[in-house]
Amino acid sequence: MVSEKLVKMTNIYKSFPGVKALDDVSFNLSSGEVVALLGENGAGKSTLMKILSGIYTHDSGIIEITSKEYSALTPKLAAELGIAIIHQELNMCQHLTVAENMFLGREKTKHGVLRDTHMEQEAKKILDELKIDISPSQIIGELAVSKQQMVEIAKALSLNAKILIMDEPTSALTAKEITELFRIIHDLKEKGCGIVYISHRLEELSHITDRVTILRDGQFIKTMNFSDTTVDEIITHMVGREITDQFPKDQLKKGGKLFTVENLNAGHLVRGINFSLYEGEVVGFAGLMGAGRTEMTRAIFGIDPKTSGDIYLKDTLVEIRKPADAINAGIVLVPEDRKKDGLCTKLSIRHNLALPNLDSITKLFGKVDKRAEQSLSDAAVSRLKIKTHDVDIDAANLSGGNQQKVVIGKWLARDSKVVIFDEPTRGIDVAAKVEIYHIINQLKADGVAVMFISSELPELMGIADRIIVMCDGKITGELMAANATQNEVLTLATKFETKIASDSTN
Repeated sequence: MVSEKLVKMTNIYKSFPGVKALDDVSFNLSSGEVVALLGENGAGKSTLMKILSGIYTHDSGIIEITSKEYSALTPKLAAELGIAIIHQELNMCQHLTVAENMFLGREKTKHGVLRDTHMEQEAKKILDELKIDISPSQIIGELAVSKQQMVEIAKALSLNAKILIMDEPTSALTAKEITELFRIIHDLKEKGCGIVYISHRLEELSHITDRVTILRDGQFIKTMNFSDTTVDEIITHMVGREITDQFPKDQLKKGGKLFTVENLNAGHLVRGINFSLYEGEVVGFAGLMGAGRTEMTRAIFGIDPKTSGDIYLKDTLVEIRKPADAINAGIVLVPEDRKKDGLCTKLSIRHNLALPNLDSITKLFGKVDKRAEQSLSDAAVSRLKIKTHDVDIDAANLSGGNQQKVVIGKWLARDSKVVIFDEPTRGIDVAAKVEIYHIINQLKADGVAVMFISSELPELMGIADRIIVMCDGKITGELMAANATQNEVLTLATKFETKIASDSTN
């Protein structure tokens, strides 16, 4: 099949107040290929794709779609031209069904009446073609995030997209669902679809990528065939320097027992959990999606009620009925969804850092000590190297990595004893990940006990001292990270699945 030039973007410029987001950037895409668009957070990837999909208007430059030039694109025009974007942040109406979400804004009607049955049939046809086992009548809000992501993909394809933009599409998918997504991508390539693939998971690229385009600080750096480069070379081009150690870990002697969880039960995904943490130790928690790791952290932190179990700091029983109890005891959580649960994105960096520390920066009659607030903010920005020119800008304007640093910074100001990280590097670039790992090393050196939950096994094995594995709400094993293999971890992480498979054959 002869490839067709689908997209040609030349000398694209885009500025926002005080920020030059894109500076002379060029990009092209042909039919039947996957181009990975790579760069650190804030490099300009999403801005460039929002211009292509009509969300933003570029300041200058040339955009050609199938060899026809367009002075500007709108979302409606982009959709008509076959351009669809799957955003990293899901844009689903939680109270509507799968079919209603897929046809939102282009509903099927007859004499002014919605044709619900017809839309469900059309949605089922698309889902079946993609081999996605989801009922079109299911309420979206009742589906796991990974399933919602697959519906987003189906919705994009229902538009007969010729140009498909995927922004971090695997961030919430299980290993099995990622394999299924790659199968879908290969099928789309065969049909002549051109795909722009944005991801920080560089290990994925070998499965699907034809070419790589790299941006850095809003500028075009390089385009190359994936087969002609290596992941190390890609990282060097992305960050502008060589990163010699992706998983820096300080080897420190652990201290005394600091934190103990005994017989913790909460809901159906936290069942009989027992473990201890030591001063200056990082304990990784491994498991497949649905293993109960996040639910466990929520129960420990007091977000969700526990049905039974005791939590101790050293030898003292700590009663945690709400997050404030945990915070006051020195137990803090950096949550999985930083925007939803970790930040007030419409508040400034300064106010986000100050909020959980008001008890230490207020004077008599509840008045905030502005000098203490400024000192707290400056210390967090300096210690964590938060990239900002002004602590009074909204947290929403920061890159993902810097948003994560703000979430961490508000807890470090409290001299917390136990820090729980739930997927702390999800959706952030390689260089920002390394900075997060250095922060964890600082916590170790300060004698803090760290819980580190990650779905990326290389990361867990590279950062943790010990690895506790969960499956079906239970702890199924514990390994020393230095001696563990990925196969050993996966064997423990699939114990329940293995048992189900065994039971079904007997």
